[in-house]
Amino acid sequence: MMATNGKNICGLTDELSVSSNGSNDAFASNSQSAAVNGAATEASSRSKLKNGGGGTAERFTFSSEPTVEDIRRMQAEFTDERDWNQFHQPRNLLLAMVGEVGEVAELFQWRGEVAEGLPDWTESEREQLAQELSDVLIYLVELAEKCRVDLPQAVLRKMALNRLKYPASKVHGSAKKYTEYKD
Repeated sequence: MMATNGKNICGLTDELSVSSNGSNDAFASNSQSAAVNGAATEASSRSKLKNGGGGTAERFTFSSEPTVEDIRRMQAEFTDERDWNQFHQPRNLLLAMVGEVGEVAELFQWRGEVAEGLPDWTESEREQLAQELSDVLIYLVELAEKCRVDLPQAVLRKMALNRLKYPASKVHGSAKKYTEYKD
């Protein structure tokens, strides 16, 4: 589990209200939308998603803030304030991220298949998952920073490559690897 002080999370001061999922009220938009563990949901919406729980068949969406750059900046401030850069080299960050992925895996261990939206999970279990996934993301963003990988741009390039490797017309409904497809 990543260390944070709970009050001043990555540069957010005590003046701002910070929820248990690390979101900041300054990022909240108007009263038409609400953030529940980082998920943007319409206040008057048909969707009742909360921490991945129950809801309609609509596709889940993330809130627009914080951005990947906001996360990078907040973590850089957090690390700088503690003089932890000496420990945050690429190899160490990778190993820490793998450890956090292991913590995510523990939450799913022994459960068998888990339905989308986690309908059988308690709010506490969902919150624990949100925290562990946040740890993975924070380490991933910091690793990308230390390796000088512009993650949003890398994602765009990778998605374009995946579209070429897996054309919908050839792979629709199939889980085969791209090397198994014939022209």
